[in-house]
Amino acid sequence: MLTLVLLVGVSGCAKNHPAVGINDPHEEANRRVHNFNRSMDQFLLGPASEGYGGVIPSDIRVLISNFSRNLGELSDAYNFLLQGKLKNSGIAVMRFGVNSTAGIFGIVDVVEEFGGPDNRTDFGETLHVWGMAEGQYEELPFFGPSTSRDTIGFAVDLLVNPYTFLNFDSVRGIGILAYVVARLDDRYNYSSTVDSVLYDSADSYAQARTLYLQNRRYRLGIDAAAGGSGGDAFEDPYADPYIENYSDPYEDPYAE
Repeated sequence: MLTLVLLVGVSGCAKNHPAVGINDPHEEANRRVHNFNRSMDQFLLGPASEGYGGVIPSDIRVLISNFSRNLGELSDAYNFLLQGKLKNSGIAVMRFGVNSTAGIFGIVDVVEEFGGPDNRTDFGETLHVWGMAEGQYEELPFFGPSTSRDTIGFAVDLLVNPYTFLNFDSVRGIGILAYVVARLDDRYNYSSTVDSVLYDSADSYAQARTLYLQNRRYRLGIDAAAGGSGGDAFEDPYADPYIENYSDPYEDPYAE
């Protein structure tokens, strides 16, 4: 699987073309998935995050999030390596080593407390650096907004995560539990923004799509400025999707 993706990333896209507009040919299907995700948030994730945030003190939530973050350091390390960013890869390995020991399995971010860097990445960004196009917009069940490129990246990150190959079920279980709890913490911390997009906007699907694409392109643009391969300039992620004038070849479906 990984070999196939590597070949696609290298041979399929020799040049990196900045993404513009909205490429959403399967909008009807994506909207059905969005409605499912919205219902899951309304009846499960949202209430669970409120219960978690209301019961667990903030200091404890930070420790759990730190532990979950530390589990992802090795994935960051190999992605930075594949992107040719050797310094960032070394920093990720250093962070994992220091925080796993001095930070007691990562529950304390010792490196950050001493002013150390905390760079994050993923295989979707690696594919971007290699020149793979963004592809179509997609909404994934449970995981939300994505693109063709980021969906491949997410799958690869999941498959090659070092903890996937551990033979200890208890260790894998702890990693999965930490990830789920950290996502509950994210939902609680950003509840006002999420609620505004999902429940207060006239079209939550269009708003979530705009928010995701603009923020993702903005992040890739920042990384490009630091030596990556290019990206779009930042635009206001809360701009009204009904009045966006997207460039050809994709026209704004809400234009009057």
